[in-house]
Amino acid sequence: MSDQAIGTATTRTAAAFAMRADLPSQLFGDRERERLAAVLRIDTDATIEDFSLLSTERMAELEVLITGWGCPHIGTAELAAMPNLKAIIHAAGTVKGHLDDTAWDRDIRVTSAAAANAVPVAEYTLAMILLAGKAVPGYIRDYSRSLEPYTEVPDPRIGNYQRTIGIVGASRVGRRVIELLAPFDFTVLLYDPQLSPHDPVLGLAKAASLTEIFASSSIVSVHAPLLPETRGMIGSELLDLLPPGATLINTARAPIVDQNALEAAVRERGLRAILDVTDPEPLPLDHPLRTLPAVVLTPHVAGALGNELRRLGECAVHEVERFVAGEPAEHPVTKDALVAVA
Repeated sequence: MSDQAIGTATTRTAAAFAMRADLPSQLFGDRERERLAAVLRIDTDATIEDFSLLSTERMAELEVLITGWGCPHIGTAELAAMPNLKAIIHAAGTVKGHLDDTAWDRDIRVTSAAAANAVPVAEYTLAMILLAGKAVPGYIRDYSRSLEPYTEVPDPRIGNYQRTIGIVGASRVGRRVIELLAPFDFTVLLYDPQLSPHDPVLGLAKAASLTEIFASSSIVSVHAPLLPETRGMIGSELLDLLPPGATLINTARAPIVDQNALEAAVRERGLRAILDVTDPEPLPLDHPLRTLPAVVLTPHVAGALGNELRRLGECAVHEVERFVAGEPAEHPVTKDALVAVA
């Protein structure tokens, strides 16, 4: 541990939370707050929601910002007012919404808890894949309106034995989903244009083109970042390759999927969809996707919720401790990598 970490309160690294006022209590328990107070000079009960409300002196002394949802924008002017800022530790996923490129020009360390947030998204996806394979969403809907026991001859397409699952995007979430699928009787196909033929993930999944994935899979799950080249990437041409009764799951970014094409595919070809993201979000109450029985909508809940936020907080505390100890970041966000992440 560095001298700063073991010094007096006045010599410890000056830091602050920059996030919604309700978040610190959800992200950090007593033990995590104690760990932060041991290495930082920080008020763990206060947050910054507007940098303009801080004094010039307070802005100038800050060396570490622990950011989260609701962080005010950190642009050129804010960074200029914080000449001693050396690290921005983000206790959430993407930093795109609040951080200016100038931070990297200043050689400020930027980290993210995206890896921690990927865990619940992958768990949500696994659950939805298994439920979709058993046609559970449809059973829930139908059984809620009936007192009859299940007597139908099962559709041979229903079940999770020897099913082919398509994964679009070898992101943190996509990779974690593939790991979680490993114990099951699935064939897993993976599409990512940046995938190396020597990538270890190919020990659990087979590389395939988008066309191959949609033509061969009965469940396709989207885990790609939203980039100019991925906007609208999944449209009618690919959706038409899916067999009737196939399911598309999207927990990534809504504009990757052409919603109009998806709506048409559900209506006309019997496709099913499980969407945790939509465009806009939330959808208007009269939007067709809300009324189609083959569509399951959830309100962007795949990521960290409830006690899962503590995993993000733990990740941020760990990064703070590594920074103060002079150790490299475990989950750095670089300027070059920023363009290729969600």
